[in-house]
Amino acid sequence: MKEYTSRALKKNYDLGQYAALYRSAILGMIKEVRQGERDYTPTTLDFGKVKFRIARHFGFCKGVENAIEMAYQALEYNVGKPVYMVSELIHNPYINEDLTRRGLQFIKTSTGKQLIPWENLHADDVVVIPAFGATVQDKAIMQNKGIDIKRWDAMCRFVEHVWFRAEELGKKGFTIIIHGKFNHEETQATFSYSNRFAPTVVVKDMKTSHILAEIIAGTRPLADFETYFRATASEGFDPILHLQKVAVVNQTTMLASETADIAQYFRQVMLQKFGEENEAQHVGNTRDTLCYATKNNQTATHHLLDTPADLAIVIGGRNSSNTSHLVELCETQLPTYFIRSEDDILSEKAILHFDFHHQHEAEIQDFLPQKECIEIILTSGASCPDSLLEKVMIKILSFYENVRPLEEVIGDFMKE
Repeated sequence: MKEYTSRALKKNYDLGQYAALYRSAILGMIKEVRQGERDYTPTTLDFGKVKFRIARHFGFCKGVENAIEMAYQALEYNVGKPVYMVSELIHNPYINEDLTRRGLQFIKTSTGKQLIPWENLHADDVVVIPAFGATVQDKAIMQNKGIDIKRWDAMCRFVEHVWFRAEELGKKGFTIIIHGKFNHEETQATFSYSNRFAPTVVVKDMKTSHILAEIIAGTRPLADFETYFRATASEGFDPILHLQKVAVVNQTTMLASETADIAQYFRQVMLQKFGEENEAQHVGNTRDTLCYATKNNQTATHHLLDTPADLAIVIGGRNSSNTSHLVELCETQLPTYFIRSEDDILSEKAILHFDFHHQHEAEIQDFLPQKECIEIILTSGASCPDSLLEKVMIKILSFYENVRPLEEVIGDFMKE
């Protein structure tokens, strides 16, 4: 396997002290050039024997990048002091493992399992709030201990916006329906905040939305609420009383189009029950709570699939919700491989693919077709560093002889 790198190119793109761990010189240039463009046309990098189609929007959003920078700064500014994070910074082992090696300690797992007892923490300890946020209960514990939870709060502003809209609508008498995965850190945090102001219930997908809608419409027995939703509803939730006025918000990493469909579905259910003239009294408008970054990544993937390709490679953490949704989109069109990093590309013959539908990994043989020129779709989830996407691209190129030089390919892109 030959090495395919470009030191000269990387020297021209300052990555900074920590940013070099997660930014990419190549992809950074592409993003910078395309910044401000409103179209979703993918970027094509033509290396001769391999063409990469790279999604217009992919990888880290500003919220995730801000959280990562804050975590590294917390370690740098607090040498010798315990530095904690409430749960995983993002759903990507590459970043989480690097932070752990540098001394960061996670208080909980991504599923809420306590790793470090709260009694072990003290007032002068440093605690970083991750991009997903933290539950109201966990924040109260830290504040009662005298821990400053504002100094290192990296909560995403779009998650915060969902909280504020839930509060606003709750105070107007609306029940909050959260489209999300109940055990996900973000949904747990949003749920904990929302139910301070409103009865709250979580629906995972359209299937569970149909069940809740049938309860609203009276075509399904009330007892089914206990069966399907008691574990994901706020304490004291009364389906007769609390399903008269509803508003849908989401876990920001869910499929944006599915959230929009669910919100529209509940709107139609309420209009049918209460009449169009009473819409404002029974349906809350939450269209502005959809995360633009998640929506952009997913829309860009739709446009990416309009271009010809032989296969798709999607990079991200296995427990990353938004990455799995990108995989779902690609799977509808062509062979798709879900990997964590370049290490899952075992050779030019084999790739380690994660089947998230059945939660197991499989070694796939002959994933690269034998063709004169292969075309590969590349994208990544919001928790995936651009550096990993670059490494995947470089590793695939290393399997081929006489590919075009990187500087030449990037030079062609810059001329377009």
